[in-house]
This record gives sequence, structure tokens and C-alpha cells, in this order.
Amino acid sequence: MELFTKTPTEEILTEERLKELINSKTRLRHYIGFEISGLVHLGNGIISMLKVADLQKAGVETTIFLADFHSWINRKLGGDLSLIRKVAGGYFKEALKTSLKIVGGNPDELRIVMGSDLYEKVGVKYLENILRISMKTSLSRVKRSITIMGRKSGEALDFAQLLYVPMQVADIFTLGINIAHGGMDQRKAHVIAIDIGEKLFGYKPIAIHHHILTGIHISERERELVLKAKSSGDKEYVQEALMDIKMSKSKPKTAIFIHDDPEEVKSKVRKAFCPMGDIEVNPILELTKYVIFPLVGEMEIVNAKTGEKKIYATYEELEREFVMKALHPADLKRTVGETLSEILHPAYKYFKEGAGRKYLEEMETLKVTR
Repeated sequence: MELFTKTPTEEILTEERLKELINSKTRLRHYIGFEISGLVHLGNGIISMLKVADLQKAGVETTIFLADFHSWINRKLGGDLSLIRKVAGGYFKEALKTSLKIVGGNPDELRIVMGSDLYEKVGVKYLENILRISMKTSLSRVKRSITIMGRKSGEALDFAQLLYVPMQVADIFTLGINIAHGGMDQRKAHVIAIDIGEKLFGYKPIAIHHHILTGIHISERERELVLKAKSSGDKEYVQEALMDIKMSKSKPKTAIFIHDDPEEVKSKVRKAFCPMGDIEVNPILELTKYVIFPLVGEMEIVNAKTGEKKIYATYEELEREFVMKALHPADLKRTVGETLSEILHPAYKYFKEGAGRKYLEEMETLKVTR
């Protein structure tokens, strides 16, 4: 179970049912779906693939679902379906495979499925699944679940966008998987799948949700809005506030892309938001907790003023010293920048100097630059 529950997992719905599946020797089949938009960053690349790598080590069959029709509905890449498919089958697929390799997973054991290919293969059965799910799901619940699209509750929608949630749930059962995986923003769709699964398809899938990284250049006001949401106790309010500040390719200054050059990584981290002694909504501490410690295992930080070196064996130890102001943000950021640049160096080499260069050049030709 440790591989399932370890960082960056935030929750499993439910651990008890997962234990039952494991103990019954049931074949475990996973998927995580991705909209196709811009460049891949630490959040949608490294964090997502950290969990995929864990699942591979646990003996789970892993699948990446390239959701081209969902991306079209959600108007990614200008709503150009042919462009979405070209990016999905080229750069995006390669970026996810590279991310998985960086975090210790095996891209050769990864099944990659394009949404439109699946729908063509299963034909009318997919439409039947959407209709069956839609008949068991209220319109109000679908509207409340549109946050999985990165949109706010109550936001104006066209009719096609109302199909997004039933389609996502249908993907789970059409693929025949029993472990649905995604960020915390995917929770509502997964809960629908759990609620209707047994009655319609004979089983309830497990849902695994990983942490969503905060953008590194948030403002003090954005931080205050998140803290206000947390103090309200309203989970939906909190989720929407966190989505407003997540790392996003549409806000390139908030993101570290997997193929950023080493100096750019260090520069971005150096300029990042990191209030001294404060652990609430601190993007640099998040990077240490969710990326560096899981991959490196420890951090050696040098005090720039005294030259003293200290090795932190756990994130908890580092956090305690940060709270006590025994660890200065500048020293922390310097080490985080250097460590991240080393972690991401294989992606930089592949996409900027190696065989992957053609994929980035194609993205530039297609004018998909972020």
C-alpha cells in the first residue's frame, strides 16, 4: 500500500476498497487523462508521473489517455482539433514519457491511448456508455463538476461542455480500468464514476488523487485569498481558490517547464514567492516536499552568510527549521533551483540538444510556445 499512498498522493477513494482489490489478486488497471494544450511543466509532468511510476512499481498496468476530444470541447489550442491531435501524438506524448523516465518509471511499460482512437475502436458502445451515465447524473451535478475543466462553478457554458463530465466518466468504464488517477481537481468526476459504477458497469473504480502544485510567482493577495477560503471551511471554495493559483502553462511565469535550461530554472526559483518562516501557501516549500525529497531523498543546504552546511534527511525536518527562521528563503531557493535543474537536465538535453528537439521545433512552427 505504501507505493499507492506515498507523496504526491493526497487521497485514495477508498483505501479499504483498494486493499480488497489487492488482496483478491485482481488485475489492477490504471489510467490518467490529459487535456492537450501547451508545454509540459513540473505539475502535469513530474508530479503526475511520480504517481504513475509508483503504480508501475506496485505492478499496476498504467495508461496515459490523450484526451483530444475533451481538449477540443474545452477549446484548448484555439479549439483546433487537428492541431490538438498533432501536438498530442508528438510533443505531448514525448514530454510525458520523458517525465516518467526522469522520476524512475518505465515508458516502455506505459500504454498510451488517443481518445479518438479508442472511440473509433469501440464505436457506438462509447455513446451508449455516455447516455447511460447521463441518465444517472443530474444536470446540476454536471454543472457543479465543471471545475475539472479548469472552469468555475456557475461559469457560462456551451452545450458541448456539459458533455465533458459524462465523457470523462465513460472513458473510465470504456477502458475497463479500476484505478482512476488525476489531480485533486478531477475528484468530482471520479466520485460520479464511483457512485454510478456498480449499478451500471458492475464495479466501483478506485480514485487516486495527487497534489496540484502552486504557481511559483503568486502574489501576497492571491495567498491571502486562499487562506481566506481555507478559513471558511468550504471545500469547494478552497478548491476554486487553489485552482486560481496552480502552476499553469497558460501563465508561463508561474511554471517551470521540464525542458527549461538550467539557468532559467534557477532564475525562476530565485524570483519565486517564499515568505520567510511561513509554510502556508509557499510554492518553494511545495517543490521541496512534492518533487525534491521524493526524488532525491535529502537536501544539503549551505548558509550563504556563515558557509555552514546542513543536511536535511526529511521534509519535516526542513519545514521545522524554516518555521523557526533558522533556514533563510534565499539559501533554500538557491538549493532548490540547483537541484531542480539537475533533476530536469535529461529533459533539457533531450528536447534542446537531442532527438526530442524536433518536437519543440514543431511546437514553435505550430506557434504553441507555452
